[in-house]
Amino acid sequence: MDGKKTYQEIGELDSYLLGQGTHYDIYQKLGAHLGEKDGEEGVFFATWAPRAKRVSVVGEFNGWDEHAAVMTPDTGAGIHSVFVPGAKEGQLYKFCLQTPTGELLYKADPYANYAELRPGTASRIFDLDKIKWSDSAWLKKRQRFQCTKDPVSIYEVHLGSWRRHPGREDEGFYNYREFAESIAQYVTEMGYTHVELMGIAEHPFDGSWGYQVTGYFAPTSRYGTPEDFAWMVNYLHKQGIGVILDWVPAHFPKDAHGLANFDGTPTYEYADPKMGEHPDWGTKIFDFGRSEVQNFLIANALFWIENFHVDGLRVDAVASILYLDYGKEDGQWVANKYGGNKNLEAVGFFKHLNSVVLGRNQGAMMIAEESTAWPKVTAPAEDDGLGFSLKWNMGWMHDFTEYMKLDPYFRKEHHHQMTFAMSYAYSENYILVLSHDEVVHMKGSMINKMPGLGFDKYANLKVGYAFMFGHSGKKLLFMGQEFAQLREWSEERELDWFLLQEPEHQALQAWVKELLHLYKEYPALYELDNDPAGFEWVNADDGYRSIYSFMRKSKSGKKSLLFVCNFTPIAREDYRVGVPSGKDYTLVLNSDAKKYGGEGTRRKKVYPAKKGECDGLPYSIGYKLPPFGVAVFEF
Repeated sequence: MDGKKTYQEIGELDSYLLGQGTHYDIYQKLGAHLGEKDGEEGVFFATWAPRAKRVSVVGEFNGWDEHAAVMTPDTGAGIHSVFVPGAKEGQLYKFCLQTPTGELLYKADPYANYAELRPGTASRIFDLDKIKWSDSAWLKKRQRFQCTKDPVSIYEVHLGSWRRHPGREDEGFYNYREFAESIAQYVTEMGYTHVELMGIAEHPFDGSWGYQVTGYFAPTSRYGTPEDFAWMVNYLHKQGIGVILDWVPAHFPKDAHGLANFDGTPTYEYADPKMGEHPDWGTKIFDFGRSEVQNFLIANALFWIENFHVDGLRVDAVASILYLDYGKEDGQWVANKYGGNKNLEAVGFFKHLNSVVLGRNQGAMMIAEESTAWPKVTAPAEDDGLGFSLKWNMGWMHDFTEYMKLDPYFRKEHHHQMTFAMSYAYSENYILVLSHDEVVHMKGSMINKMPGLGFDKYANLKVGYAFMFGHSGKKLLFMGQEFAQLREWSEERELDWFLLQEPEHQALQAWVKELLHLYKEYPALYELDNDPAGFEWVNADDGYRSIYSFMRKSKSGKKSLLFVCNFTPIAREDYRVGVPSGKDYTLVLNSDAKKYGGEGTRRKKVYPAKKGECDGLPYSIGYKLPPFGVAVFEF
């Protein structure tokens, strides 16, 4: 983007492609774009408002006069456009729309790239062409990236509450650039591969965490300019860190300046309230049957990945889109043409979306937060799948957290909860997630889900995290849970970093760091996630002792790993576990080491296998398994 683009005015082809839902670069035409006309510099404005009687652009450049810059409608798609000489970058503006009933509405630009800082609601002219990038090496490398076969360990972050500047009169937010430098250092040291940012698109209410969007094409101004946002992505890439954004095509809020009833009638949402509103959320649902709306969303996904170099989108609330009756009672929803509850238009949308986004951007990821057993979420569209790259494994998360909450005495009766996920592990390309949703709304932090007191709580969480990192599937952990944040997460304050002055929190952070580096170091933990050859239970049925043992195998057969996880506070002085060969087994991770809060007792690093059947295997090794102990052996 070194050279300045020349804006081409809206033409018949633009209107046609928008009407077909295939104008994938429509954001380069709609919105506000600096340019020149008849020798004068100014801004081209364009918006889609098919039923508006009249549209004008009002702003700081014309005294907010509704008659000063009346837009010209096209004859087909409902696009209105105008060139305003003298309008400059940085100036605020809105669209003034006269509805079919004559009412005047003042709306923010749906395609704006920058917004006024809340509580202001205007859009701000911004020149995306001035952004400079230097991450070409990363983008070239990304083309070879395969999310199913490469390591993916995600640190989920809410930018406004990860860290804050103390003692400031405002919220003390880190800006995009400060955050980039701080998070890059932390994530690199810890060993994560990606950062996932909650709610970056412009939104009016902090308490929505960014999941009720009014500016889909604008990084929120809370943390700086679009140029600052791009600097952050560029910087993280140069530090070798991928960037994933949460993306919200499920719904949008009813705020007066937003998309709701944009031209005075349902425009972006379904017209029938039974289709177009979420009763529980108080929000509008996108009309997936309208090609212009599908175009808006697909172009938006492409915008973040192609214009801002983002490496993936985590698509929020997919189930609420797929099911017509999601969150609704009988009488509150409309069945599809076959009488069912599946939104067939949304199914078509996802196939279209993922085919285009992933087809145009090799190595990018589209990740579904889908909470049901909808089939083939990550199968390709040509195989009648939805075409996502990865799917959050919400079933695993639920079983895992419910098991971990149990008093260890009762775990033997629920042993299957930790093994069940492997029975369907290859039906989708999964990410194992412990996200923000698990540590808000009175659910408690991860450490406070653990039973027991003191040492036992931390030891419980250590063995739980080890089981997670050994299990098939990519990984996601929400910020703060890596050092045992005690309080539930709140967007109103930074994490309790002061806890790291305490040894038990230091030890847990060191444990998670060790797991993250182990994960990246051993291909056995990621390259065969979706192949049954990559995982084998040694003993999945030791329910009485609540011990799980399993192997993770590499494609080459070298540097495979054996995990042994004890989920009770009872030490096993000579626990014998079956192994496949008579070679030596090297202990590479020991939860009882002093730096992880254990006793730090000295033990042999190499364990020779003894001949004799154990767990159905021809050899075994013996190991003193401490309370809530984890041992990982390389073979």
